[in-house]
Amino acid sequence: MLTDVLDLWTKVTLGASVFALIIAAFFYVRIKGLDEGNEAMKRIAGYIREGAMAFLAAEYKVLAVYAVVVGGCMAAVPSLGPIAAGWFLCGAFLSLLAGFIGMRAATFANVRTAQAAASGSKANALLTALDGGAVMGLCVAALSLIGLYGVYAMYQGTDHLPTMLHAFAVGASSIALFARIGGGIYTKAADVGADIAGKVLENIPEDDPRNPGVVADNVGDNVGDVAGMGADIYESLVAAIVATMAIGLAINVTTLDGLFATGASLDEPTKRAVAVALPLILAGIGLIVSIAGIFIARAMKNSAPSTVLRAAMVLPPVVLVAITYAILPQFKVAQSVTVALAGGALGGALIGLLTEYYTGHYGPVKGVAEASKTGAGTNVIRGMAVGMESVFVCLLLIAAVAYIANAAMGDLGMYGIGLSAVGMLAGTAIVMTVDAYGPVADNAGGIAEMAGLDPKVREITDELDAVGNTTAAIGKGFAIGSATLTVMALFSAYSLEVNATRLRASLPAMDLAINNPDILIGLLIGAVLPFIVASSTMLAVGKAAGAIVVEIGRQFNEIPGLREGTADPEPKAIVGIATQAALSQMILPGMVAVVGPVVVGWVLGPAALAGTLAGALAVGASMSLFMANSGGAWDNAKKYIEKGGLPGHPKRSDTHKAAVIGDTVGDPFKDTSGPGVAILIKVMSVVSLLIAPLVAGR
Repeated sequence: MLTDVLDLWTKVTLGASVFALIIAAFFYVRIKGLDEGNEAMKRIAGYIREGAMAFLAAEYKVLAVYAVVVGGCMAAVPSLGPIAAGWFLCGAFLSLLAGFIGMRAATFANVRTAQAAASGSKANALLTALDGGAVMGLCVAALSLIGLYGVYAMYQGTDHLPTMLHAFAVGASSIALFARIGGGIYTKAADVGADIAGKVLENIPEDDPRNPGVVADNVGDNVGDVAGMGADIYESLVAAIVATMAIGLAINVTTLDGLFATGASLDEPTKRAVAVALPLILAGIGLIVSIAGIFIARAMKNSAPSTVLRAAMVLPPVVLVAITYAILPQFKVAQSVTVALAGGALGGALIGLLTEYYTGHYGPVKGVAEASKTGAGTNVIRGMAVGMESVFVCLLLIAAVAYIANAAMGDLGMYGIGLSAVGMLAGTAIVMTVDAYGPVADNAGGIAEMAGLDPKVREITDELDAVGNTTAAIGKGFAIGSATLTVMALFSAYSLEVNATRLRASLPAMDLAINNPDILIGLLIGAVLPFIVASSTMLAVGKAAGAIVVEIGRQFNEIPGLREGTADPEPKAIVGIATQAALSQMILPGMVAVVGPVVVGWVLGPAALAGTLAGALAVGASMSLFMANSGGAWDNAKKYIEKGGLPGHPKRSDTHKAAVIGDTVGDPFKDTSGPGVAILIKVMSVVSLLIAPLVAGR
């Protein structure tokens, strides 16, 4: 029977998830068993690990209070209750757990990557950094699927399934917002402060051990680009699967017939079961493909790092589509599902390549570098133009993916768009592996510099880091693209849920006409919310970076011998400033995302909330892509100059200083505000889906 096939494949998803955790544990143990290098390297790595875990402990205390308060409020709502609150806490806990494990692995892998480079083996250094990233990638994908499988297995076929899925997704989403923004504020405050004080004011090299901001900067790479990015991708995968499941649960059975192959004779419960289980199963297949991709990448360790990581990101989507095409007949669904899935999977790879073009050492970035010759102003102008152009191209590609999925699935177009988002995120494990690899390689270079290792070591780590910068930019584009598709599916799920609730209450369907004043009011409200989040996070980074510059200047002026290199700096003071800024300034963006939909829905009604989601999607997707790609272009323009891309304009020249200023502007763009806005629109949509039955009658 078809239900037996579904049960088998959902258990395959669970088995793949458990297997992924076993592999992650193996990589973790393998990394810890490697040589850490000399005492100086061990000491510096210890500072970074201590700072990273101290920040995570402080952040998790704040998030624990938030989770308990929100969980208590959910438990008090009769239509939700304690069980939904429990699944909310489960979604939050698994997100935090993935971040904790991944960051521990990254802070062990960084010094061991540096030591592998010191031994003269670029291949072993690449492998160590890759394994460090794989722990995060595998944990993110596996823990999200295990949590969703638990909800599905416990409540499938019952009326409680939608509520429990939504509660789990809200837990994952809201924690991801705090983790991403908090980590982003920390990492960019430390990075910007260290750069301004070191490169501009003191005129000393990057990662100079005399600079007390360098340790905090390396800590920030972990809390922002490992733990924060991990929470972001974890939430994206959960939200995409839940959105598609929710559409499958809410759509009418006549429309649902379009999901199945011609001649498939099934009763309504079986059709619902297939529609709900399919996204979970496809994500499980994606995890299996990603595991294989990780081992293929490891086997290619002797190839050029760029070749290894590009293959790791491009091959899995192709394999996923081929496998899906082969097994879909078992579920009696139409092959149009393959088209929708392929659109998302291949679209994700294309977004990655487009992002690489706009942020790698190609024409746009070289143009930004050339503009630095005439000062910081022209550098900033050119970088903003690159970011704006990238929005046009990337959003057109995302629109094309949505169009293909919608056209392939006919009346089930929004379900198809949900599947395309799942397809884009099915390779989460490999994407997160490659993304987390970057901070590990970056930290390895910092440790090599601070420990005074041979310059040849830094040459190896710099090559690894250069690839990591590109993959990090690709990861951001991938995350934003998948977020856009996911929010489109969540919007549809919200509309279906509201109208189903209104139908049960004998109320007319929600009016989504563009000439509805409630919709237009909501559009304007939604359009301004991304600006509030971007503004607050930019200000937070700017204020904290200013305080760090002042503190670094104080240490250089007041610690005898620091400027001469005969005394040690006090990095804990910098870590403290960045930590306090991150924890205090992440509250407002989080409240906007969680409380905003509740207020709009309760005061203005469900149509206004629908308009708010649409406005936030249009503006948020554009803004996040613009900020991420502008920031990436400024960053790599600076690195292009540092590598000698502009003859006659070396490091610490006026041209280089202009590029450093551009990069300083771009840092909070690409690592704080841009990702924060992308998560904002997802959190708002997931919260709206959860409260849809509560506001439907307003």
